[in-house]
Amino acid sequence: MDFLKALQIKPNNAGVSTGLKWIKSKGEQLNSTSPVDGKLIASVNGADSASYEAVIGKAQEAFMEWRTWPAPRRGEVVRQVGEELRKHKDALGKLVSYEMGKSLQEGLGEVQEMIDICDFAVGLSRQLHGLTMHSERPGHRMYEQYHPLGIVGVISAFNFPVAVWSWNSMLAWVCGDVCIWKPSEKTPLCAVACQNIIQSVFKKNQVPEGVSNIIAGGREVGEWMSHDPRIPLVSATGSTRMGKAVGAAVGQRLGRSLLELGGNNAIIITADADLDMALIGAAFGAVGTAGQRCTSTRRLIIHEKIYNKFRDKLVNAYKQLKIGNPLDQKNHVGPLIDKDAVKLYLDSIEKCKAEGGRFLVEGGVLKGKGYESGCYVKPCIAEAKNHFSIVQHETFAPILYLMKYKTLDEAIALQNGVPQGLSSAIMTNNLREAEQFLSQAGSDCGIANVNIGTSGAEIGGAFGGEKETGGGRESGSDAWKVYMRRQTNTINYTRKLPLAQGIKFDL
Repeated sequence: MDFLKALQIKPNNAGVSTGLKWIKSKGEQLNSTSPVDGKLIASVNGADSASYEAVIGKAQEAFMEWRTWPAPRRGEVVRQVGEELRKHKDALGKLVSYEMGKSLQEGLGEVQEMIDICDFAVGLSRQLHGLTMHSERPGHRMYEQYHPLGIVGVISAFNFPVAVWSWNSMLAWVCGDVCIWKPSEKTPLCAVACQNIIQSVFKKNQVPEGVSNIIAGGREVGEWMSHDPRIPLVSATGSTRMGKAVGAAVGQRLGRSLLELGGNNAIIITADADLDMALIGAAFGAVGTAGQRCTSTRRLIIHEKIYNKFRDKLVNAYKQLKIGNPLDQKNHVGPLIDKDAVKLYLDSIEKCKAEGGRFLVEGGVLKGKGYESGCYVKPCIAEAKNHFSIVQHETFAPILYLMKYKTLDEAIALQNGVPQGLSSAIMTNNLREAEQFLSQAGSDCGIANVNIGTSGAEIGGAFGGEKETGGGRESGSDAWKVYMRRQTNTINYTRKLPLAQGIKFDL
């Protein structure tokens, strides 16, 4: 495949890098098998304790120099990274699609997100601002400034194998931090490709070795990072279970964690909604990336007056979905990531039925020509109750639960009535309904949308959620502050030393 060659992916790849060179290691071998066709793409040698220590050492050394570079100079490096990503957008987008299983359009869109965050970070490099405050003491000036933290650990998930790393790394780099990335063991080749892409930029700009590091591997590598006091911030994306383990480990050593975890996202469809618009938002949200986005739509809360009409439209739309090779742009839905995900999908369907759910569109595993990997499943729809145990949990698969409501207060209570709090949406042409949904008494999620779905976020806004979603914020707005430490400074430019609060201390 030409895109593998363009990205310098070999049959056997090193999985540990200090940015400018790859390091030999004796860790676990990760075999990357495509869910598209079940074929082995290539393998990656994971980190062992010796190579991990080598990376940490280089990262510490690099930080001492990198933090002294003016932020706009660091931003210029990131600008060039964005240009290099533009050159490799097609190849990297195809690799994302082939290794992870999302549609080619979504794979290309993920690389575009990387390019966009580079652009955002370049502008940010000239806007790392603090505040100036008035002192109560005469002849004194007070202000705040921000300094880089040091090493930022990034643990990413398979569903966005490159974008989430870029959200963290591009901002951390312009802030003066260095990064150590542990990619998902299910999509390690995407990480190798990213490192290959940026190496030429780093060499050309004489970036210190150790600013951009990769340590591929399984759970053990993530545990090393979480428990390592030399890594002041660990940014982790994944399941709530994983996030609780990371948060506990990092918190025990009083480090910082940025957690972006599970979602259980709902769209409220009111009687005043544009049903054609709502149909597109609901269908893409539920079946895009085969339901494997943290922002995927899991629940539709539909007003009783339009419930039957919208339900029938949705069922008819599902009949038109094309499921198959995600590199074929005629297909809407690709495969699940692996057979373990397929098993979870099937188990969730059975649990829903056992609790009383009624399936309007039946699920199942697809077999035959084009489905040899065993990872292709049918997107399905069930009428269910919000209190069902299976509805309360996030299922990383294209299973959509439908439920009715009478009043908007009831709908909002249903929307909020799950442990997760990532993304939410309301479809309505009624201004009062929209404003109530966005008010203090409305959605309790980190993301709340009107007349767009739950899935798909722009990099300009901070991304993340509340409750069991973890509370972290990545990407845009002022999310850069999490990668820095805040310092308050007071300068006395007089010949006297007055104390605060009028305290007297004369000698």
